[in-house]
Amino acid sequence: MNASISFTSQFILDKAHFNECFSESMPQERSLNVFFKSGVLMAFGLIILLFTPVNAYAGWFVVALGILEALSIHYKQPWWVLRQMLSKASGSEVTLTIDEKGVLSDSFYNKSRILWENMSSIQETSLGYILNFTVENKNNKGYLSKSYLSTDAQSYIKQKMNTLNVT
Repeated sequence: MNASISFTSQFILDKAHFNECFSESMPQERSLNVFFKSGVLMAFGLIILLFTPVNAYAGWFVVALGILEALSIHYKQPWWVLRQMLSKASGSEVTLTIDEKGVLSDSFYNKSRILWENMSSIQETSLGYILNFTVENKNNKGYLSKSYLSTDAQSYIKQKMNTLNVT
């Protein structure tokens, strides 16, 4: 009789975890192309201010939108982490179970399962694994940190990664 494969670990949803999730799964591009939209908004606002008879408030409003857009790009990670820290799930303990069916995440506030059959690919990063999966025709991402996975669990994920990424 085959023994079922199951790996279980627990971790806390804290600031360090959220920072790792964002930095590993959301690559940040810091080129000038990213700031193009904010530059266009600021230039358009200045054109309104200097060369049109439109009320100055409209021009300053468009300039302020451009500045706000640039700040939102620059502070994207701290803003995302702050929103996660303010959520009711912050600080709660999560039980993670990896088995033949998929990845089960269970906490007081949320219980979710990502099935292996719904995963399109798994990418390994220096600190964890990014799970790309589809639920109800929507592409989603999940992140698993290596810090709370045993070496056996990591080997099992790599085995699944090889089978998913080959097909």
